[in-house]
Amino acid sequence: MESLKELSNLQVKNFNKLQDKLRQYWQGKDLFEQDGYDILVVPSFSIDQRVGQKVAGFLHYEERLLFSLIRLRNPKTRLIYVTGQPLSPIIIEYYLQLLPGIPFSHARDRLLLLTTYDNSFKPLTEKILDRPRLVERIRRALRPNKSYMVCFNATNLEQELSLKLNVPLFAASPQLSYWGSKSGSREIFSECLIPHPDGSHLVNNIDDLVIEINNLWQRNPNLNRIVVKLNEGFSGEGNAVLDLDILKKEVNHISDGTERKNVIFNSLKDLSFQAKDETWENFSSRIPELGAIVEAFIEGKEKRSPSVQGYITPNGEVSIVSTHDQILGGPDGQIYLGCRFPADQAYRQKLQDLGLKIGQALAKKGAMERYGVDFLAVSNQSNNEKIWEIQAIEINLRKGGTTHPFMTLKLLTNGTYEQETGLFYTQHNHAKYYIASDNLQKQQYCGLLPDDLMDIVAKHRLHFDSSNKTGTVFHLMGALSEFGKLGLTCIGNSLEEAEGIYQEVERVLDLESEIVIDNNNETIIPNLPIVWTL
Repeated sequence: MESLKELSNLQVKNFNKLQDKLRQYWQGKDLFEQDGYDILVVPSFSIDQRVGQKVAGFLHYEERLLFSLIRLRNPKTRLIYVTGQPLSPIIIEYYLQLLPGIPFSHARDRLLLLTTYDNSFKPLTEKILDRPRLVERIRRALRPNKSYMVCFNATNLEQELSLKLNVPLFAASPQLSYWGSKSGSREIFSECLIPHPDGSHLVNNIDDLVIEINNLWQRNPNLNRIVVKLNEGFSGEGNAVLDLDILKKEVNHISDGTERKNVIFNSLKDLSFQAKDETWENFSSRIPELGAIVEAFIEGKEKRSPSVQGYITPNGEVSIVSTHDQILGGPDGQIYLGCRFPADQAYRQKLQDLGLKIGQALAKKGAMERYGVDFLAVSNQSNNEKIWEIQAIEINLRKGGTTHPFMTLKLLTNGTYEQETGLFYTQHNHAKYYIASDNLQKQQYCGLLPDDLMDIVAKHRLHFDSSNKTGTVFHLMGALSEFGKLGLTCIGNSLEEAEGIYQEVERVLDLESEIVIDNNNETIIPNLPIVWTL
């Protein structure tokens, strides 16, 4: 019998053979634009689930890839979408009604929805693999040599499912996942001579972490803060900040290196965590498993977090598909909340140039499909002119928070991204802009069902208007009732118009979710639609 190591090598070899099929499918044309293929969508967030559990409504983030249903606009395309829990029928109807020129019934007949009926915090792909009959049902539904699989991020779980189904996975191989980690990103930036914050290599224990914090501080004695990052994180949830101002008085008079490190060690319990309810005990317990790095915290009076999204074809060609200014929140502004498209014109082209260089380095290592790079931009004045200093922060070798809004715009308008200007144009040459968020969340929205949302959308005409290609497309609707949380992409003919659309949606939801208690202590729900009975 083959050893586990030999079996693993054989699996990798067979997986690589499957991915080679994608190059045959490509034939010089975007695979996603080709008709007549079966697309298996496995929207699994195969990450450290302890991180995911700290994100409100995390299990519903599987809905972020529902934009894939718009691919059914190709009349011979079939799509299988797998989720942990069943999706509300009205959510599916909502997306299929967005399809331009395709009858609802025609698209629905080419869509197969499958579920594991498992709401645990295991990755969705693991849930699928735990159900051999479900795996076999999926395998039989896919046409040989006419199918491929897409996912949120590719790990050994997705590789195993790909092999069991004998279907190629259109994503970067799990063997390349290191280049999407915090330490791997820093290596790519150094290799490409991309500006990035001073920091450390990967460490796997607290003692080495303290040494790297001390070394970074000594190299940069004027630092105010240092960021400690788990090597794998999600939306900034694996980040913590050490405030050096508190320590400066204590260590300034210390000359002994050991005593200085002891002071730093004792200060770690006071880290400022980005994730809600995170503790040093839990955070530190993951360092031996995941590893961690430290980086200088970039300060600035005017600071932004732009990002660039690139695309690598199976043949290794690299292109830039979008730039964004990310909207961040959290205690130290490191949690992803949403984005604006496109990024500011002042640095849009520079983002594209840096992103292209990084994408080419990733392509040489064998990466394919989508990648994203996050940056920090800090403004400086020079001769009364604002100059933006750009530094790279991390690479996401997966779909990210900016993927679904951009793909929603692209699929709904069938438009194109223009590299020269960094703008997106419809087929009628109209520029489009948007603001998108996964985090429109308020306690008063709790209890609103997807059906209620549809009533509100219809009443106030908040839907996306296919005639002028403006309006709102909603997602994460499954998280609304329990968590009061909703995702949306607001598309306009300018950023100002997109912002206005977003504000109007929020105003209407606030109004419609208002609950009034009358003088008799009875609940009155304003603006509730009439329920017709036959």
